Amino acid sequence: MKSPFDKYPEYGFGHGRLLENFQSIERDDFKDFLSHHQGHQLEDLKIIEDSFVSEKAYSEPINTSFFRATNGKEKFVIKKYRERIDEPLKYESVPGDYCLKCIAVEIQSEEILKQLGREIKPPLSRHKIDAFLKLMGAIVEDIDIKDLERIPEESHCPLEVYHKIDDVRIMFLLRNCHHIFKGQEYLAMEEFIHRHKDDGVMLLKATYKIQVTQMAKTRERSTPPALPFEKEKIFGKK
Repeated sequence: MKSPFDKYPEYGFGHGRLLENFQSIERDDFKDFLSHHQGHQLEDLKIIEDSFVSEKAYSEPINTSFFRATNGKEKFVIKKYRERIDEPLKYESVPGDYCLKCIAVEIQSEEILKQLGREIKPPLSRHKIDAFLKLMGAIVEDIDIKDLERIPEESHCPLEVYHKIDDVRIMFLLRNCHHIFKGQEYLAMEEFIHRHKDDGVMLLKATYKIQVTQMAKTRERSTPPALPFEKEKIFGKK
């Protein structure tokens, strides 16, 4: 992908990693790209905005990411990745599209356990906490994540998304909490649930995976010898 940084030098240490061996190596990434793809058909692909998704945190250097691009007629999924920190990014284009498929919905058991220990005094018995977590787990079993409101909660992993339990299930949870907690314990749990249901440990965590759907490639078209390299994002393919 052509960028303003293509001609920035690479810095590093030579033999022995001594300061006097520190060196600057001239680079021209776009020139290397053209040399590498000499004789290949080139096609101008425009990136589709807001289509970027990553398997790990966006700041993670060893990562696999995907985004959509188009040539005006077909859509492509661009896979961007590197396998080692000291190698350049690689790109692969696949005719098709991708979707995010939910593979798991779970409660934040460990986070709930820790938060209860911090907030509820005197502390609840582990037997009652386990019963509460089991009750929450039963509510989640038959839930359709598409019916729940997504919360823009910060996550270390882009494929982990948090959702708010709907009011009907909250009422069901509170009603059944009467079988576990009595008196002041129930009142404390009721306040705890309402306090954390919108942006805290009572949110459900949905885990997604990136699913790429490949489409049959259309027939190759002849391409003009010159493309507007200066302003466009270009990918090479064999």
